[in-house]
Amino acid sequence: MKDSQGMIIYVGKAKNLKRRVQSYFQHSKAHPQKIVKLVSNIKDFDFILTDTEFEAFMLECKLIREIKPLFNKMMKSPQSYSYIVIDRDKEFRSIEITNNRNEQDSRLYFGPYPSKNRVEQAIIGIKESFKILCSSTNKSNTPCLNYTLGLCIGMCRGGSALQEYNKILDNIIALLSGTDMGILEEMKRRMEVASENFDFEAAAKYRDRIEAISFLIKKGKVITFTVENKNIVVLENLTEKTYKLFLIKRNQILYSEKFITNSIAVEELATRIKNYFKQDIISLTLEVSKDEIDEAQIIYSYLKGSHCSYFTISDKGLQKKTNANLEKALIKLLNRKSPQLSQ
Repeated sequence: MKDSQGMIIYVGKAKNLKRRVQSYFQHSKAHPQKIVKLVSNIKDFDFILTDTEFEAFMLECKLIREIKPLFNKMMKSPQSYSYIVIDRDKEFRSIEITNNRNEQDSRLYFGPYPSKNRVEQAIIGIKESFKILCSSTNKSNTPCLNYTLGLCIGMCRGGSALQEYNKILDNIIALLSGTDMGILEEMKRRMEVASENFDFEAAAKYRDRIEAISFLIKKGKVITFTVENKNIVVLENLTEKTYKLFLIKRNQILYSEKFITNSIAVEELATRIKNYFKQDIISLTLEVSKDEIDEAQIIYSYLKGSHCSYFTISDKGLQKKTNANLEKALIKLLNRKSPQLSQ
């Protein structure tokens, strides 16, 4: 969307372009002020057609990052991305929420998560549920106010309560790492007990906390999948006779091509795939940045959805001289999408 000066002020995607554009210009009291202001500045449109919705999502992210349109920035604050940070070096370990990651310190970071509100809900929910919502700032071995209110187990007093607190922190780390769902299971159990006792207010609180924690776990899976830096071959049917091939590494589409049924031999396709992955070596880190998280989520959701089939190739597999294993995987993938493609 462009203003009267030809400047791009908003980038978006739509499966149905006419319906999407009409929605902006329909007079509705439900429109937030940002939309009202956007519409008042629109003087022209450009559009780009893509073969798949997946490509539209990825292109939208790319253009927003490159152009930085005014109204895209207004509608999505960078402060919405948050990390959970745990300091394990102190006797009284802390768990906090931050908008920035410090690569130089030794603290343990989880994220980035795209919803600060969900992160806050989850962390406060865990702290309240396990009574580790300590209000003391000096940790002078005296009970804090929340201890007297029953919201703190007394780790501010030191001793065995501090040991119990650190054990709970270990369980939180395991939960966020995806290695132990004990905290989540315990909260589900408490929700069921509250419901059975007709304490529906407490059950609703646990339900909301569980939803927020589940959100963090799902986003954690996206991040873990992304940092594994897999070489991914994806196939999506466009019509009965055409399909599209994507080669993906981390959060980037390295290569894409549309094929007509039987237009290319599997052996040739395998060779192409190996060559493209080899020539597009990306400088990769072990962490996912805020800039990467949107593409990472799009790719993860696309692969886990029902619109495509995919398989992964190890870096070692790409170095082998023979294409035999790659050909087998391709034939299996082609047969899964459409038996006639590999004949």
